[in-house]
Amino acid sequence: MEIERKYLINRIPEELNIVRTRDIEQGYLCTEPVVRIRRDNDKYELTYKSKGFLSREEYNLPLTREAYAHLKEKIDGRLIAKTRYEIPLGESLTIELDIFHGDLKPLVLAEVEFPDEEKANAFIPPEWFGKDVTFSSQYHNSTLSREYRPK
Repeated sequence: MEIERKYLINRIPEELNIVRTRDIEQGYLCTEPVVRIRRDNDKYELTYKSKGFLSREEYNLPLTREAYAHLKEKIDGRLIAKTRYEIPLGESLTIELDIFHGDLKPLVLAEVEFPDEEKANAFIPPEWFGKDVTFSSQYHNSTLSREYRPK
């Protein structure tokens, strides 16, 4: 089960404690249900996600580089490219700050995953987070692969 909140970011603070950086590209073989392929640095996987906003079922299966390359030719819509920065938040949470590239630039989103819905609903975001888009399908990556156009 994936439980996360998602926010638009308009301004990134200069001093962030970045503990890990990941270069990600992902594409969608299907968006209903969501079936995604992803390259995350040198890790490749196929993911199924159920419908939902705050909470969704998520299943990940490993892929080889060759299988990923084969499936990449079959995606619908754009291949999403982004850099993800992992930033600790408090004692047990992590901000995943996604800076999108290509024709999704200058979009920047932050996601925070939670162990349960109670903690997710009680979450108070850092001051630098923008609009909460958790319940907007417009900012699901599956939608971004097809429809989103930066303003």
